[in-house]
Amino acid sequence: MFGINDLPKFFLAFFLVLPIISFVHEAGHVFFAWLMGGKNITVIVGTGNKLFHWWILEVREYYFWYGFCSFDNLKHNKRLSNILIFSGGVLFNALAAIAVMYLVQVKSVESGMLTYQFTYFSMYYIFFALLPMPYPDGSYSDGKVILDLIRNKPQITENIYRIHLDEKKAKWQVLDNSKTILESSDKEAEVLAKAHELAQSNRPSRLLEIKNGKEVEICNYPIVPL
Repeated sequence: MFGINDLPKFFLAFFLVLPIISFVHEAGHVFFAWLMGGKNITVIVGTGNKLFHWWILEVREYYFWYGFCSFDNLKHNKRLSNILIFSGGVLFNALAAIAVMYLVQVKSVESGMLTYQFTYFSMYYIFFALLPMPYPDGSYSDGKVILDLIRNKPQITENIYRIHLDEKKAKWQVLDNSKTILESSDKEAEVLAKAHELAQSNRPSRLLEIKNGKEVEICNYPIVPL
C-alpha cells in the first residue's frame, strides 16, 4: 500500500527517472532519423519555456513532463524509414530496460528503487507509446503512426508545397497540392520563407521548386515523433 514514507520515492521517479526515460525514448527516434539522413535534429525534454539548449538537446521548464523530437530533410523519407524512426523510441526503452535488468542479474549494479523504477516506467512508456491512439491535440501515438504507415492511411500522406516564378506576372508563388496559389510576392525570399512555414506546420510535407518545368526538392518535413 502506498504510504507517506513512499512519497520521496514517488518524487524521485517523477523528477529524475521519468525525464531520463523520456530522453532515452527520444534518442531512439533521432538515432534512426540520423541514420536516414535527417538534418537539424533536436531532442526536446519537457514542456513550457526553454531552460537551455546544448548540442541537439533542449530542456524546458517542466522537464519532467512530455518530450518530443524534430528533424527535417530525410534522405530516405519512405514508409520503411519512418516506421524505423517511430519504432526507435520503444526499441531504445526496451533495450535500456533489458540492460538494467541484466546488470542487476549479474550483480554489476545493485538492485534498488532506482533500478526498479527505471524498469517499471520504461515498460509503462513502451505500452502507451505503442497503444495505437490519437491524442487530444490531434497528434498520434507512435503505435498509431506505425500502424497507419503499414496500412498507408491517407492522414499521413505528404502535403506538397511548390514555389515557382510566374513569369507573366513577374511574381513568385507558393502552390499547394491542388496548385492553388497560397502566397505571392515580388521577392523570392519572402515566398520561400512562407513556404517553409507552411510545410513545417503541416507535416509530413515536401517543399519543391519548379525550375525549367522540373520539380526539385528543397526540403522535406517528416511527422514528429513524441
